[in-house]
Amino acid sequence: MSRSPSIHLPAISLADPPKGKHLRSRGRSNSIVKVEHVGDRVEEVLDRDVYMNINADWVNAKGAWLIHVVLIVCGKICIDTFPGMTHQISWTLVNLMYLAISYLMFHWVTGIPFGDNLHSGAYDELTLWEQIDDGAQYTPAKKWLICVPISLFLASTHYTNYNPWLFAVNLTALVFVLIPKLPQLHRQRVRFMADDSTASGMQTPTTPSFSSGISTPIVEITAADFSDSHLKYAH
Repeated sequence: MSRSPSIHLPAISLADPPKGKHLRSRGRSNSIVKVEHVGDRVEEVLDRDVYMNINADWVNAKGAWLIHVVLIVCGKICIDTFPGMTHQISWTLVNLMYLAISYLMFHWVTGIPFGDNLHSGAYDELTLWEQIDDGAQYTPAKKWLICVPISLFLASTHYTNYNPWLFAVNLTALVFVLIPKLPQLHRQRVRFMADDSTASGMQTPTTPSFSSGISTPIVEITAADFSDSHLKYAH
């Protein structure tokens, strides 16, 4: 009688990963300047519609437009009180101070300083300029906020007798404030020396692998094993 045929199963090792599948890591960015877009998630849109955003609605309130003129006039009067102050320097300082405060307030600070718990952090990534009128472009409030720095720049240029050095300083400051107001830069973030790598610096594997350190032994299964088990369950 011939010997029953045997079935040999190949050894399977869990210690070594399969060949051809390497760990995939996120590459490091080589660009110095990177532009990122701040998008909207569905839950953030719903949170913004629950309560009124009083952090941005004040720009449409009564007296909100006039307060810019009042602050500029008060700043001019205060600077003129310094002894030896000339009109050229005072107008330049007023222009630079207003533009610096405007940039810091409308284009640098993100989120809302109060009542943030009502919106569940839906405005954390948005500047005040992006929050005004729910992000709509060329609204009356935004047109006014664009016209004020331009008018102040023209006034400072006139009262400085068109001094080329002061004109260059005032124009540079004006450009830095007007560029973030452009619709093309709406919800765009300019990052310098941005790093795309993960925070921990570790490589991210494609699939988790666990190694027990013990390879699966070879099991020899014969036809007699199947016949014995069949007779055992038959009884």
